[in-house]
This record gives sequence, C-alpha cells and structure tokens, in this order.
Amino acid sequence: MYVVFVVALTCLGVWVDAVNNGLARTPPMGWMSWQRYRCITDCVQQPDNCISESLFKRMADRLVSDGYKDVGYEYINIDDCWPLKDRDAEGKIVPDPTRFPSGMADLAKYMHSKGLKLGIYGDFGTLTCGGYPGSKFYMDVDAQTFADWGIDSLKLDGCYTNPDDYATGYPLMEFFLNKTGRPILYSCSWPAYVKDPDYKTIADNCNIWRNYGDIQDSWDSVKSIIGFYGDDTDNFTKFAGPGNFNDPDMIILGNFGLSYDQQRVQMAMWAVMASPLLMSNNLDDIRPETKDLLLNKNLIAINQDPLGIQGTRKSQTGNIEIWSRPLSPVGKFAIAILNLGEAGCAAIVNTTLSYIGLTNQGGYKVTEGFTGAVVGTFSLSDHFVSNVNPSGIQLYVASPN
Repeated sequence: MYVVFVVALTCLGVWVDAVNNGLARTPPMGWMSWQRYRCITDCVQQPDNCISESLFKRMADRLVSDGYKDVGYEYINIDDCWPLKDRDAEGKIVPDPTRFPSGMADLAKYMHSKGLKLGIYGDFGTLTCGGYPGSKFYMDVDAQTFADWGIDSLKLDGCYTNPDDYATGYPLMEFFLNKTGRPILYSCSWPAYVKDPDYKTIADNCNIWRNYGDIQDSWDSVKSIIGFYGDDTDNFTKFAGPGNFNDPDMIILGNFGLSYDQQRVQMAMWAVMASPLLMSNNLDDIRPETKDLLLNKNLIAINQDPLGIQGTRKSQTGNIEIWSRPLSPVGKFAIAILNLGEAGCAAIVNTTLSYIGLTNQGGYKVTEGFTGAVVGTFSLSDHFVSNVNPSGIQLYVASPN
C-alpha cells in the first residue's frame, strides 16, 4: 500500500505554493472543541458536554449573541471523535447519526446562516488519535466529502502512520483540497510529529501548523509553550506571515487552570506571537473579566495586524522575558514584558527602548496594550520601568514620534 501511495502522488505532478488559497491572511479566530470537551461521546450521561451538533450549535449561538463574531471569531471547529468507526459502502466517512442527526452539510449551513464557518478534524494516518477513521488512502474521497458538506477548515492530525510519510501525505491532502475548488483553511499537525521540521515546505502547503504538544489546562502548559516559542530552535518564526502561521494551540481562558493574571499572559502572548485565536472553553459559563479579555479589541488588533510578523523574545534574564512584535505601520511595535516567576510580589523591570531593539532616533509614544491608555513619550535611552506581577505580563504599543 505504501508503494501505491507514493506512485499515486508522483503522478499528480508539482504543487508548489499549493496553499495559496487566499485564506488565513491574518491568524484565524474562532472556537474549537478539543481542549475543553476532548472525546466525550456519551450524550446520555453528559448531554451538554458530548461531541454533538447540539454542542457546536450552542457555541455558535454564543459567538454571535455575545459579541465574539463581531470582533473576528468566526470558525466553529469540530475536533476528534465525530464520525462512526466505519466508513460506508462507498468508502466515505460518516458522521455519527446519533450525535449529528442533521448531518454535517446541514450543520455547515447552520453556521453559514449566522455568518460563521465550520471546521472539521481528520488525520493523515489510518486512524485518528481517538481511533476513528483516518484519511490515509482516502484523501481524495475525504477532501471532496468535506467540500460537498460545505466545510471551511480542516485540521489534519498525524497519528497512526509512518512519520516518513508526512512530507508526502500532508501536501497530498492540500492538493486534493484545492482540487475540490472550495477554499478550505488547512491546519497541519505535521511539524508536531517530526524531529527537524522543514518549515519552508510546511509553509508552502499549510495555512497554520501545530509544532508543539497539546495545550493542557494549566499554567505550566502555557509556560512551556511560551518557552518553546521563545527558544525558536528551528527558526520557525521567520515562516509566519499572511497565509501561514505557527499555531501554539488553543486559548484556554475561561476554563479551570489559569489565574486572571495568567489569562492575561496567554491572551497577550498569543497576540504577540501572531497565533491563531481558537478558544476552547464553555462559552455558556464565562466570567465577565475573562470575556473582556477574549473580546479585547486592542489585543485582537495586535494579533490581527496585517503585516503578520510573529513576535520574538528579545531578552531573558531569570524569570523576566521581553518580547517584541513589529506592527503596521512600519516602525510600530508591540512590547511584552513577562514575569514567569511565581514569587509573592511584582518584579520591577527597568529597561530602555533601545535595549528592546527599537531604533527610531525621535523616540516613541507608548500606550498600554490592554487599554490603549497613554503611558508617555520616551527616547531610546530613557528608563522604561514596569511592575510585572508573578506569572503576569505588561503589554505596550510603541509608535514612533
């Protein structure tokens, strides 16, 4: 079967820049089921939490009624565990009829009627990570099925396959998605499964890509992701830009594991890192202060900046990190001062804009990143002092004078 797979791909020709589908010009925003709802399929015992059309319609309704759609959240993404365990007689994947009685095409129409988009989950391997049908040897069938349903986004995981096949299989799925004629945002888990990812090829074939382990509902998990992105070992930040973004995984604000300051950290850092903003939470039960963070237009403006340049870590001294991200118009920057420590008092961070890497000789007007309030005007050498709470952040925007 492996030989047939490779030969079939070779016959299809070259697909350079295959991901040029016009999508993800800024990081996609929306809601995804996995982190909060995992693979809950028992709708008798857990009717409000099971992976079902009811859950996705409910979250879609919340996106619209609670203002999330108005600020850019538009995708409702189904993750694993949605189909039956067996394909039908034609080899097509089948939504579980008990949990998705209306079918995926009707669910997509429901989303589209609200101005939203529907995303779905698949796997490059023979099975998904949860043990449901994978797309290997069925990629053309699945791509066309998803297009026929009106799907707008596909996350393709990488379980149950030979890692040597990723460099062939992930571009092949993009080929088949494009062949359908329907624009489908393509999220790849490819680099998360390989030791030395070829990010140039990945960016040529994927709109967004997971390159680290799944986020968990904890501060330790958020910290580990920030550390991985700060280290930037494979220089993957340089491949981010309109149409192509690194994906550090879902926004967990509104769940159980983060304090308010830690929620500020994740939201601000995902903005600075030009990351997809895909919430995974229960939108029926969100604290007001958390909702305010999720809807914060200043943070979203940083995240959605049209230059699409990913922010990078500029310095690391103990638990204190300083990050910056170039913004439009050229010469403007977001600056994050991060305290990853957990001591009982705020850290006083004394720096200069020159040390952070800013260069405008006329200095900068600095505003607070969450509120937009004016902080002051600073030359490159002026002391720039921040009080940063434990496991907290201060965020600024610096505009050249």
